[in-house]
Amino acid sequence: MGANLFTNYGEAVAMILFGIGFANLLLQKNMIKKIIGLNIMDTAVYLFLAEKGYINGRVAPIVVDGVQDAQAYINPIPSGLVLTGIVVSVSVTALMLAITIRLYGRYHTLNLDEISAQLKKEGR
Repeated sequence: MGANLFTNYGEAVAMILFGIGFANLLLQKNMIKKIIGLNIMDTAVYLFLAEKGYINGRVAPIVVDGVQDAQAYINPIPSGLVLTGIVVSVSVTALMLAITIRLYGRYHTLNLDEISAQLKKEGR
């Protein structure tokens, strides 16, 4: 068990980061802190994909010096997934921040419990 942990420390760190982000997402009442938790979770997934896609001793899949053997290169799919995920994550974060600004402008708080209480008071 211990030897595998040291060989797979990147995956272990990714799982710990994901747990921290998930706990933050569940336990925090502040919208900004929830957004930070979601970004930590995203980062953990990207780290995990990057760790799984890397093969020690291989290089990026760019053909140089005429080497066309697939065994000389890493798999490009995890790298592409990470890049796509980063673009989507930035877009989702921007949308969440825009919604948070609108919520703050209307309710003058970012605490979800207080927003919920104000909604109940309004009869919604």
